[in-house]
Amino acid sequence: MKKLFLLIVMFASVAQVFAQDDYQNDEIKTLFSRNKSNGGYGAFTVSYSNIGGHDALVTGGRGAFIFAHSLALGLGGYGFVNNLNYDSYHIDGELSLAGGYGGLLIEPIVAGKSPVHLSFPILIGGGGVSLVDMYNWDNWGNPYPTYEYDYDSFFVIEPGVELEMNIARFFRLAAAVSYRHTSEIQLYQTSSDALRGFNYGLTFKFGKF
Repeated sequence: MKKLFLLIVMFASVAQVFAQDDYQNDEIKTLFSRNKSNGGYGAFTVSYSNIGGHDALVTGGRGAFIFAHSLALGLGGYGFVNNLNYDSYHIDGELSLAGGYGGLLIEPIVAGKSPVHLSFPILIGGGGVSLVDMYNWDNWGNPYPTYEYDYDSFFVIEPGVELEMNIARFFRLAAAVSYRHTSEIQLYQTSSDALRGFNYGLTFKFGKF
């Protein structure tokens, strides 16, 4: 009987400790608690990719609400262009791919209050791409226009992983890797999977985390 009583007391004591700990850390551990702490952020990204066999610059931004430091939901959008050194006057030359895409952002965050942690952004949406010929691409000041020869739209899903560093309470810097998977495109003399590939870059986040 004494052993049973001691066992009950020990169990009650341990349960109380865990209950107090859960209460103190409630805003971190639960998503729909009374004391939950929500926030949000805006971000811009700069990335390198290979699109259609050429080096490409991918830039964009996103905005999201953060729930209980563990899940961000929002919207994101990106623009890209490849073949940045292109300088031609004829369609017979090598053309550039330029376009953009965007959609819904879902971003689980692991240990968001740690100085260094991980997040797993997933973008689901659509976009458009053009096959263009640009006069004197290297000469940013010249007035010649861009000629669009072909255009197509596509579906995209882009999962990624980001290694985030909490630089300040309002600023996070992340090294990012993602894979852009798109539906097949149909453009003149362009591979149907030309837009598929990895992005490697940096994400700069500002907000309340």
